[in-house]
Amino acid sequence: MKILFLSHNFYPFIGGIEANSDILSRAFYKAGHDVRVLTWTMYSRENIFPFQIIRNPSTIQLLKEHKWADLVFENNPCLRLAWPNLIFNHTSIVALNTWVSRIDEETGVHGKIGLQDRLKFLWFKRAAKVIAVSDAIRKHSFPPAIVIGNPYQSAVFKIIPGIVKNEGFVFLGRLVSNKGVDEAIKAIQKLILLDKKEKFLTFKPTLTIIGDGPERFKLEKLTADLKITEYVHFNGSLRGNDIAVCLNKHRYILVPSLWEEPFGNVVLEGMACGCLPIVSDGGGLPDAIGNAGISFKRGDTEAMVLCIKRLLEQPELEQQLRDAAKNHLTKHYPNIVSQRYLDVIEKAVKLAIK
Repeated sequence: MKILFLSHNFYPFIGGIEANSDILSRAFYKAGHDVRVLTWTMYSRENIFPFQIIRNPSTIQLLKEHKWADLVFENNPCLRLAWPNLIFNHTSIVALNTWVSRIDEETGVHGKIGLQDRLKFLWFKRAAKVIAVSDAIRKHSFPPAIVIGNPYQSAVFKIIPGIVKNEGFVFLGRLVSNKGVDEAIKAIQKLILLDKKEKFLTFKPTLTIIGDGPERFKLEKLTADLKITEYVHFNGSLRGNDIAVCLNKHRYILVPSLWEEPFGNVVLEGMACGCLPIVSDGGGLPDAIGNAGISFKRGDTEAMVLCIKRLLEQPELEQQLRDAAKNHLTKHYPNIVSQRYLDVIEKAVKLAIK
């Protein structure tokens, strides 16, 4: 089958959608399909993929590649790349990786549905199948969608022998306001103060922050103002194996997002490296942790602290969650998730032929 794979951004971008595009496009090719990728992402170096990537295509190139295809796969709606299929009418599959609505950057609350969003809803209706990465995305954006949780890079994120877990908490992500990093920092301070009264901590509650962004200076100042600089460490941006090594040193990963995460790949990455996830309860994060993590009310620092305290005071609960991690991660192995996508694709094509 000739699969035209559409991804607004692609390698060398390293976001969640781009990681999915990397995993899925390689899997489709490995399964024996002829794959070509259309993307707006420019990259001047030699192509490291075993298939053709057409970057920043012209209108003529768009038409040519769509004419070539048997099936069009959109990894997240990308109408500017997909419109020629109105002419050729190939079987199409759309994967929903994020919300179809405007999101308030500060609060993470869903806003108005714009004209472009309405066009996307119409676009979904003409697709053979729509896949959502979480049940939250399905319910909000397109209820008839099939839910297939995200894969993670299992070859990178794994338990690394010989690394001692002698650090407490870790955060991984961009330092922007809606990720709730300030809430994590405040939680560490409250945890320290609470422990002075109740003496329940058995380790130093350090917080390592992996990532960078416009909020870094503000977060460093908050750490200083709360007088906990010896507990909070800013590691800056790391990549690939360096992230995995750092995660392997920590016991817990905090994902205190204020906005509703569509899924939350960092949960799987942390879990695969032996971190127990403690997450806010919005969006797709409950899907991401399954029965192998614990959640608290989004935006409630006190609830986060009590959630952490509960884990530390109930070792049997922590062990139960850690025991569930292996089975949960298995469902998100790249080969397992990719096969589920391929099953949907191949069934859709058979139905179209009939």
